[in-house]
Amino acid sequence: MRLRSAFVLAAVPAVVALVTVAGPAAPARADVEAAGGSHACSPSVTINSFSDALNKTTFDNTFVGNFSALTVDTDGSILALGDRSSLFNLDGRTKKPTKVVPLADENGKPLDSEAIVVDADGTRLITSEVEPSIRRYDRDGHLIAGSLPVPDALRVAPAGRATTNLTFEGLTMQPGDRTLIASMEGPLSGDEPDLHRFQTWTRPNPKANFTLGAQYAYRGDPGLGISDIAATGDGRLLVLERGFTEGVGNTVRLYLADPRGATDVGKVENLTPQTDIHLIGKTLLADIGKCPTLGATAKQPQPNPLLDNIEGIAVTRHEGGGRLRLLLVSDDNENPVQITRLYSLTATLPKR
Repeated sequence: MRLRSAFVLAAVPAVVALVTVAGPAAPARADVEAAGGSHACSPSVTINSFSDALNKTTFDNTFVGNFSALTVDTDGSILALGDRSSLFNLDGRTKKPTKVVPLADENGKPLDSEAIVVDADGTRLITSEVEPSIRRYDRDGHLIAGSLPVPDALRVAPAGRATTNLTFEGLTMQPGDRTLIASMEGPLSGDEPDLHRFQTWTRPNPKANFTLGAQYAYRGDPGLGISDIAATGDGRLLVLERGFTEGVGNTVRLYLADPRGATDVGKVENLTPQTDIHLIGKTLLADIGKCPTLGATAKQPQPNPLLDNIEGIAVTRHEGGGRLRLLLVSDDNENPVQITRLYSLTATLPKR
């Protein structure tokens, strides 16, 4: 028996309108858009701009950085989640901070907060990769509900088979607000090294409680982890895969994934080459390292100076015809050689 994909989506070239901005490129500015030329990262993705304006800044006596996730709030602002228990609201247009709230668990302890979803009622579902867990918070960061149920196998060893800091790194909600999906950054002990489990929770309507749903397997590229996921609005997912090599820099790839036809592996103890399952299908949309630099600079070796430790992705607008506006963010880890950088991209998805 063999491990096989349910299907591999064919890479479909797509035409994307390129943005042209008058005036010379200005690498020294915090918000940069290249002048003229192609912004294409691939046939399906263009980069519109990047901004370093938030890098190594503070707001309301809180360090602005350590960002691990982005999402759009109900009022159109951007929520930027720091993995050291801070949740920022960013102005939807300027991306400047307008609010920050601290986060804590049931015992008042900080979270290793990695991913966020805004539910239909405006509350925030936030993961912590320590246990791992998903908790619900109000707009002011107050904990209002306990953790969602988590399968034993996905818990950090010795309680389960997950590795510390390689658990719920991504979180998204499918259209209709009835299916929540969390992605594991790394594989479970006993699974193939590049197979990542995606856990779902379902509910009959947006006012009901979530219960455990199906679990699927996704094959990441060798050496890369899953840093975030985002729903495309048609049942598919955007998946950010990311890795780092000392002295070389980061690798960041954006994939389109489709869980249709994938096997529920929730009761499969070990995912091995002999396991007969269908994986989530995936298609490469863009290798971010192949995007134009737009005059970006890096503080450490990088294959492309535009790159850094990109951890978060959000769909900020649906433009029709499969066109999505995306916002990505890098996690600087409060490290002097890493940068908090926002990236604005446009992706045109192949038809489903």
